[in-house]
Amino acid sequence: MKATRSGNLMVIYVIAHTTVPDDLQGATVTPPVRPRRHRRSRPRRALLALLSVGALLATLVAPTGAATAGTTLGTSAAEKGRYFGAAVAAHRLSDSQYVTILNREFNSVVAENEMKWDSTEPQQGVFTFSNGDRIVNHALSRGMSVRGHTLLWHSQQPGWAQNLSGSALRTAAINHVTRVASYYRGKIHSWDVVNEAFADGGSGGRRDSNLQRTGNDWIEAAFRAARAADPGAKLCYNDYNTDGINAKSTGIYTMVRDFKTRGVPIDCVGFQSHLGTTLPGDYQANLQRFADLGVDVQITELDVAQGSNQASIYEGVTRACLAVTRCSGITVWGIRDSDSWRNDNPLLFDASGNRKPAYTAVLNALNAGGPGVPGP
Repeated sequence: MKATRSGNLMVIYVIAHTTVPDDLQGATVTPPVRPRRHRRSRPRRALLALLSVGALLATLVAPTGAATAGTTLGTSAAEKGRYFGAAVAAHRLSDSQYVTILNREFNSVVAENEMKWDSTEPQQGVFTFSNGDRIVNHALSRGMSVRGHTLLWHSQQPGWAQNLSGSALRTAAINHVTRVASYYRGKIHSWDVVNEAFADGGSGGRRDSNLQRTGNDWIEAAFRAARAADPGAKLCYNDYNTDGINAKSTGIYTMVRDFKTRGVPIDCVGFQSHLGTTLPGDYQANLQRFADLGVDVQITELDVAQGSNQASIYEGVTRACLAVTRCSGITVWGIRDSDSWRNDNPLLFDASGNRKPAYTAVLNALNAGGPGVPGP
């Protein structure tokens, strides 16, 4: 409050040091009309006016309270600027329990197999997208984002592609990337452009495959083709056994750093995170070093072996993602244990669709985590 005198008139200013909410910016506030009673002295009227205005301002800027904690994985992740997704199989969309959990809990999906090369181009130049479309349409009609998986991979290639080599295979591969990414243009949040191209073990080098034998630049060529086909999608490299800082993850790190330096269009790195009974102590640090290169990081195929620490590992992965600003989301590889490719009950729901302790651990971690928002 500040008071000044102009002649015989005392002018009182109220200075509010709080911020009026956005929805009241520019609004005209009309004080209540009071019945006229009897004339009061001027100083007393000024004091009452000041108290009235102060009370009104206090009402306008009163805190509204903390946001309600999310009650599902997707809503809670969204409150943190992230997605929480699941791998989906088209044939399971006729399973009512499966679909109920999917629609309730997740805000992102990825196709388990329906977008891979053998599914989308079973004969050279002949494309089929019906099963992929079922998943994409289901997701988009419910406001879910879609991850595309995967454009090029040494496995699950159609027989005709396996019989090609050299320039013929390179041409066919780039054509496949272009056709599939173009078909889904505008519908895919992020594409796994290349999957599992690095070798296991301590070499840190590329995997020997028919694609690698077309030339060491095949990954770069695939990313450039994907960008031309769908400029709006995030372009990711995806791999497994990269959960900590090791030779394989460092080899990928070196490639990503080179791509960023040379302007090759790579936007994100996917960490599959098929985990056993332990979580590497440098899991978060590994995510962070990739994020520091200027790419998003995503947990793309998470599942964890059943055991006494399954819940704590799921919690640790979730907390790590929330702690890395550019970790844009988490995808679990399936919904119920009975849907998994593994036989060690690695998912968040049991075979009957019941929430497991791991589910509760993830939800609590999401609700307790900071509100960091991934970078653009």
